[in-house]
Amino acid sequence: MRQQWTKEQINAWYQQQGWMCGFNYLPRTAVNWTDIWQAETFDAPTIDEELGWAHEAGYNTLRINLPFIVWQHDRDGLFQRINTFLDIAKKHELRVMLTLMDDCGFSGDEPYLGQQKAPIPGKHNSQAAASPGRDKVCNPEVWPQIESYVRDVIRTFRDDPRIIVWDLYNEPGNRGTFASGVEEVFYDEKLEHFALELMTQTFKWARDENPSQPLTIGAWHLPLDPDQPDNEIYQHPIDQAALALSDIVSFHAYIGTAKMVRVLRYVEQFGRPLMCTEWLARHVGSTFEEQLPLMHACNVVPYQWGLVRGKTQTYMPWPVVVQKREDYAHLWFHDVFDEHGIPFRKAEMDLVARLCKVGLHHRA
Repeated sequence: MRQQWTKEQINAWYQQQGWMCGFNYLPRTAVNWTDIWQAETFDAPTIDEELGWAHEAGYNTLRINLPFIVWQHDRDGLFQRINTFLDIAKKHELRVMLTLMDDCGFSGDEPYLGQQKAPIPGKHNSQAAASPGRDKVCNPEVWPQIESYVRDVIRTFRDDPRIIVWDLYNEPGNRGTFASGVEEVFYDEKLEHFALELMTQTFKWARDENPSQPLTIGAWHLPLDPDQPDNEIYQHPIDQAALALSDIVSFHAYIGTAKMVRVLRYVEQFGRPLMCTEWLARHVGSTFEEQLPLMHACNVVPYQWGLVRGKTQTYMPWPVVVQKREDYAHLWFHDVFDEHGIPFRKAEMDLVARLCKVGLHHRA
C-alpha cells in the first residue's frame, strides 16, 4: 500500500511538472457526466475540436469526472472511451486530472442511463448528475461496489502518463439546488456524515492500488460572503479531512480577489503543491485579469469552470447570483469559448497564453 506522499516527495514531483493552467471539461453536446461517457452520446469529434481550441489558447491540463453508473453497466466500453479521450487530450498536449466521484447532483435526480433530460431553459447546470448518487453514498451496504469501481479504474490507469492527478471525490456532501433556483446550497447532514466516511475510505482503496500519480480531494466549503473571517476558511470537517489526506492540496474558490489572497495564505501553510480545481465566477469578482496572474505568481495550478458554452448552461449565473443582481445578461459566469470556438474575451485567452509561456520557460 502506498502511503501519503511526503512533503519532500510531492514537492520534488511538482517541480518537474512546470506551471499548468487548465479547465473543467464537458463538451458542448453533453448536459452532464453520464451524457459524455455513455456509448450512445460519447462525442469524440466534438471533444477533439474543443480540446484543439484549448490547446491553441495555451492550456495544458484539464479536469473531468467519470460516472460510476456507466462503469456498472458498461465497464469495458467506458475504459475504451477513457482511452480514446486520453489520446485526444494527449494529441492536444493536455494532461488530465480524472475525478472518480461527485456529489453535485443539482438535477435532483439519482443518476440514470440513456437519454438525459434537456437543460431547463435559463438554469445553470440544471441536469448535473452525481456519481455514484446520494442513495448509494448514504447506503454503506453498496460501498463494496464503489470500492470495486475505485480500485478498478485506478488499477487500470495507475501508470498512465496521460493522467497527471487523481481527484477522488468532487465536493463530498454537496446537495446544491441550482436547478430549482431556491438557494445556492443546502446542508444535508445525512449525506455529509456518509460522505466524510466514504472519502476517507476512498483514499485507502486508492492507495492500496499504488498509483504513480498523486491523489487529492478538494476543500470546497467556502461561502461567497467576502467578509467571512479567516479562521472560518475550510474549517468544515470534510475540508479538514481532505486537506490532511491529500498528496496535493486542492481547493475550490469562487470568490473575489481580496478573499482569494486570504485563501492562498491559508492553504500555503500546508507546505504542499496547490491546485485550485474550481474557480472563475465573473459576477462575484473571480476573474481572469485579477486572479490568473495571482495564481501564477503563487505557483498555484488553476482549473477554471468550463471551456465551451453548451448544454450545461454554466455561462449563466447561479440562481443565487441572479436573485441579487439584474445586470447579468451580458456577462458570462463561467466558460471561455462559444460553440464556434470564439472567445468570450480574447484578452482572457491572451493572458492564458502569455502566462503558460512564462511557466514553460521557468520549467526549462
